Amino acid sequence: QVQLVESGGGLVQAGGSLRLSCVASGRTFSSYAVGWFRQAPGKEREFLATISWSGGVTNLSDSVKGRFTISRDNAKNTVYLQMNSLKPEDTAVYYCAAELGASIYSLEHQYNYWGQGTQVTVSS
Repeated sequence: QVQLVESGGGLVQAGGSLRLSCVASGRTFSSYAVGWFRQAPGKEREFLATISWSGGVTNLSDSVKGRFTISRDNAKNTVYLQMNSLKPEDTAVYYCAAELGASIYSLEHQYNYWGQGTQVTVSS
């Protein structure tokens, strides 16, 4: 099993940047694919990005491609979501999720492990 804790959220002005971190417990974190999702008030949870266990394969949704990047440091049991050129519509609670496997996953039901989320608020 793995437990996930997100951090790095906060209040930022439009056009600014934030880097979210997802720190995992467990010695086998390097065997897990990780994804980032977000949920804005009144909306469904939205897929943002995913990264393979090795970091060699990534996929980002069209809504954030070119602004967000995902990376990982398995030595630190951490996956990052770098968010640049933030917009007010990026305001949401951001979640990381993990799933054991060699692939990458973009659907909620493909992940068994979730963090509690971190709030990101972008002011105009």
